[in-house]
Amino acid sequence: MKKYTFLFLSLVFIITGCSGSKSVTMNNNNTSKTPFVWEGANVYFLLTDRFYNGDKSNDLNFNRTKTPGKLRGFEGGDIIGITKKIESGYFEKLGINAIWLTPIVEQIHDGVDEGTGLSYGFHGYWAKDWTALDPNFGTKEDLANLVKIAHEKGIRIVLDGVINHTGPVTPEDPVWPSDWVRTGVVCDYKSFENTTMCTLVENLPDVKTESTQNVELPPFLIEKWKKEGRYEKEVASLDEFFKRTGYPRSPKYYIIKWLTDYILEFGIDGYRADTVKHTEEGVWADFKKECDYAFETWKKHHPMQVLDQNPFYTIAEVYGYGISGGQDYDFGDRKVNYFQNGFNSMINFEFKWNAGQSDYETLFSKYSNHLNNELKGYSVLNYMSSHDDGQPFDANRVKGFEAGTKLLLSPGMSQVYYGDESNRSLVVEGTQGDATLRSNMNWDDIQNNDDTKFMLSHWQKLGQFRRNHPAVGAGVHKQLSSNPYLFSRTYSKGSFTDKVLIGLDLPEGRKELSVYSLFENGTKLRDGFSNQVTEVVDGKVIIDSEFGIVLLEKI
Repeated sequence: MKKYTFLFLSLVFIITGCSGSKSVTMNNNNTSKTPFVWEGANVYFLLTDRFYNGDKSNDLNFNRTKTPGKLRGFEGGDIIGITKKIESGYFEKLGINAIWLTPIVEQIHDGVDEGTGLSYGFHGYWAKDWTALDPNFGTKEDLANLVKIAHEKGIRIVLDGVINHTGPVTPEDPVWPSDWVRTGVVCDYKSFENTTMCTLVENLPDVKTESTQNVELPPFLIEKWKKEGRYEKEVASLDEFFKRTGYPRSPKYYIIKWLTDYILEFGIDGYRADTVKHTEEGVWADFKKECDYAFETWKKHHPMQVLDQNPFYTIAEVYGYGISGGQDYDFGDRKVNYFQNGFNSMINFEFKWNAGQSDYETLFSKYSNHLNNELKGYSVLNYMSSHDDGQPFDANRVKGFEAGTKLLLSPGMSQVYYGDESNRSLVVEGTQGDATLRSNMNWDDIQNNDDTKFMLSHWQKLGQFRRNHPAVGAGVHKQLSSNPYLFSRTYSKGSFTDKVLIGLDLPEGRKELSVYSLFENGTKLRDGFSNQVTEVVDGKVIIDSEFGIVLLEKI
């Protein structure tokens, strides 16, 4: 196991500049020729309302003045706040190359009491109007600026899309018409039908995504749009969409249209789809088709803003899916392949358990084997903690170094949940349910707490190395030595080739390591963890650092 006390002290050395190494140090920020590879992306997942309050003037809207349960109301975080942190370089230093935001569409105006105190839709999953942004999160101008600034930094933006349900019914938020939603049957999850044609919980109306019936717009939405002076524009846009596609005017296609409009207008790079297994898989195949169309259309209209030729990327939240299941998710009475129904990647609910039960080599080799065989061409999004997983890898934040090392060096995509890198508390006294996972980002600790700074430095070094090298997440893993533990990752696509050598649980001080023919004699290498430069001599390199980790890359 990792020597955490030693690693903690090691970080003190590098931050204070007291490393005893005599090797030359240099910075390597030249990643301009490194392609962005979704399958190895380092994704930062944040709750828009809980990350950073960049505009306090938008903190109160729609008379949301009732007293909520602890951490169940709007706290002030917004799109401007995220943009400010992008501009400050926070994400770059962390090695993040994609940011996933919780939904930012307009939420129900009132709140509901779920037995945990009053809850407002601060989390974004209770849509009232898919065509508008919630003013608590910001404006469409704010979103356009966020995408622009992120792209300038080489960071992709992933929005969160909900098609399965509307927001709850309140005195201020009427139920959608009966040809749009069902309200009577609560899911029991015992079959495919009783997972898809039902409500997740009481008072969360389920969109009739299986319907092919033409339906009219809800009266409350017509009235709302007319008050806002945009009814004619919205109807004309819908008419154009249905004429182009030939789809029936059924509920799912309205929502697909509304969600893909954010691609057409802003050039977002991906969608994480919510509650995927609670709708028929064909919904998502159609969703991906329209996402692709919208993305290609945006690129044609904005040729100077196109980052690369990567297609639009989609990530599925199929609750309970794990990488060991291969391409299928088993409902008991039938299996569904979501990869073949619109998704490039799926959230991997198994990873935290694998990480807790496995040593490095067992974990890494398992994931490399799955991703380079039955899942080749696709990926999974690994995570240690999340917004609705009550059993995170490290609830008490005592294994932050191990969590960072295993997550950021594992094959697949990595999801850094906001505060993983800074030990943001996941156990908050006085909260009920998942609210404990959704506290405000601990910016004060990042500024003033030395322990937090040390932890953040660890995640930054690993994150930057992952970002700079597609081989780490998207490459092939190969163990080179068990003692000392050394392994390589290699990635090739077209004319691009990337290879790295990584050592973990190494001794402190002087380390003489074989490169196992991965690099030729005379090759200059940089250690991304200690920032030292060395040269391959007689098939070996020497790194003299106070760290137990070595991240070797060709200069």
